[in-house]
Amino acid sequence: MAEKVVLLDSWISPFGNRVRIALEEKGIQYELKEEDLSNKSSLLLEMNPVYKQVPVLIHNGKPIAESLIIVNYIDEHWNHKSPSLLPSDPYERAKARFWADYIDKKIYSTARPVWDKTGEVQERAKEELKECFKLLEGELGDKTYFGGDKFGLVDVALIPFYSWFYTLETVGNLSIGQDFPKLVGWGKRCMQRESVAKSVPEQYKVHDFVVGLKKLQLQQK
Repeated sequence: MAEKVVLLDSWISPFGNRVRIALEEKGIQYELKEEDLSNKSSLLLEMNPVYKQVPVLIHNGKPIAESLIIVNYIDEHWNHKSPSLLPSDPYERAKARFWADYIDKKIYSTARPVWDKTGEVQERAKEELKECFKLLEGELGDKTYFGGDKFGLVDVALIPFYSWFYTLETVGNLSIGQDFPKLVGWGKRCMQRESVAKSVPEQYKVHDFVVGLKKLQLQQK
């Protein structure tokens, strides 16, 4: 019996982008249901009643929520399909999960005030984000991907935020390309992968979305 895979997602969600990349890497056919996050569907509220957020993977009628949990599920359930997104060595696997968790907890929450706020709040966020990028660039080092020569979990966790770099530079006045060239080089390599190029929005589209959102917020004040 054919497996039915449905993804509830929004194109602007970097967390949803992760799931799309994982599905594409594994070659899993799925039905995409794009959510309007300002008017969430009854299906989303039913499938994720706890957080009421995207992404949600519905596999044969059973929902799985939270992006990294979903990515791990995809890698484990379809473990017969290459490539594996996690190393086979237990230590390296734990290390990959550590850095993916770090990205999950730090990057979005730190980056958002850079484009969403002004003044001291924005400046503090900028300094904290630069420290995050410094740590990640140190972990990347001279490797092709965070796991070495293989594209894996940490890359999947972080690469959706690469399409936000232009917005962070223009709206937040950061110099990511100048200050973190290894991270930018890694991002360009990842974007050459078909799975990433198909799943991550174009940087100018993200920028236009953020600028439009900021204008709307000003009008509502």
